[in-house]
Amino acid sequence: MEKSDFFKLQNKTAIVTGGGNGIGKGSCEILAMHGANVVVSDLKLDDAQKVADDITKNGGNAIAVACNVTKDEDLVNLVNVTKEKFGSIEILVNNAGGGGGGRESPFEITVERYAFVFQLNVFSAWRLSQLCAPEMSKSGYGSIVNITSMGSINKSPNMSAYAGSKAALNHMSANLAYDYGPHQIRVNCVGPGATKTAALASVLTPEIEAKMLAGTPIKRLGEVEDIAGAVLYFASPISSWVSGQVLFVNGGGVQTLD
Repeated sequence: MEKSDFFKLQNKTAIVTGGGNGIGKGSCEILAMHGANVVVSDLKLDDAQKVADDITKNGGNAIAVACNVTKDEDLVNLVNVTKEKFGSIEILVNNAGGGGGGRESPFEITVERYAFVFQLNVFSAWRLSQLCAPEMSKSGYGSIVNITSMGSINKSPNMSAYAGSKAALNHMSANLAYDYGPHQIRVNCVGPGATKTAALASVLTPEIEAKMLAGTPIKRLGEVEDIAGAVLYFASPISSWVSGQVLFVNGGGVQTLD
């Protein structure tokens, strides 16, 4: 492979869940910038369509698909629409997720809510990987990138469902990497530290930010582009011998919610 091809994604198609905003949006944009066809999937079709339209205006190739990742019929439809439009699937970014934010008191959270967090953060990624893997195997190129969290290794109050689900996502990914490797499919995780998104803004205060920066050698919070760069690395040929890994992008430190 020529070194100039290390980050080329021409003739490759990427599905990104939760692609309408934040890290998902940044991932869609950077993958399109490097030549991939991008399927912007989001619970809110209007958000996904705006991202797809912006990519198209900038010379890229993208479509928007509404998808609730907790509904199997939506996941099946997402894969079918992608195949019909672009003919193949080479890259999957499982970014859609939720929970946490210090709102999961073990004294108050219901069994149903706890199970839903795992459905959203773990089961959906597993199922969509299962649906995409045969298409990746046909293409002879597959990269699955699961967006995990620093919460998967940190210990924080009222975060057991979210943190537990993200830890499960890490280990699931490592095991899938073993299963899918012989089929030329890599599976890796990107673990964002505190990143400036709407989700963080909902709980961030100046006091919390100051505490986070106290434990961060690179004295700033993360930007969406920082995380998207790691997604690009795992999606691209440059990481063709990297699988089963978790890359934490966190400014060299630890940011937790007290």
